[in-house]
Amino acid sequence: MKAFVAGATGETGRRIVQELVNANISVRAMVRNLETAQTILPPEAELVLGDVLKPDSLREAIGDCTVVLSATGARPSFNPTGPYQVDYQGTKNLIEVAKEKNIEHFVMVSSLCVSKFFHPLNLFWLVLFWKKQAESDLQNSGLTYTIVRPGGLKNEDTPDAVVMSQADTLFEGSIPRQKVAQVCVQALQQPQAQNKIVEIVAQPEAVSSSWEELFAKV
Repeated sequence: MKAFVAGATGETGRRIVQELVNANISVRAMVRNLETAQTILPPEAELVLGDVLKPDSLREAIGDCTVVLSATGARPSFNPTGPYQVDYQGTKNLIEVAKEKNIEHFVMVSSLCVSKFFHPLNLFWLVLFWKKQAESDLQNSGLTYTIVRPGGLKNEDTPDAVVMSQADTLFEGSIPRQKVAQVCVQALQQPQAQNKIVEIVAQPEAVSSSWEELFAKV
């Protein structure tokens, strides 16, 4: 297995790269600035230049990778096309190139509540709406996929147990980005994670379960 990570220098993406390294999975991280990436990402990761909005750069960047993890997301800005461009069009480009490359498994980080059009987050240029459209493209692509929908993201890790549920069943809660990264990397290794949408939060009162058990219940 050789993993390609899009959005590798983002707060969640960099943790995915680290978790892949921890799991001894060869990783190629796509970045837009090599110098910045070298200060953020572990030295074991291979860095390649590319941009999800430039399909030709994606083809070269993915190279001989066999699995894809996408942690891209539009940054808050005054650009009303940001979520459409990054969360939808960028992911769509990545899906198309993944199909060309016969990628074995595509893991996408999405968000809780993407099915709720009137959610307050959609005031940010319909960000949840565009994530949901990208999810649909991935589901209809023919690729083996896992869509990970985390709750509110925290930078600090906690000992709280991960709670995993099926699509459109969790509507509140938060989770450390480190645990999101762990779920994404485990999705590559658990057959029960294939072709599923998993919603995840972390709760101090939850009972810890194995990754196999968590994915099997969804």
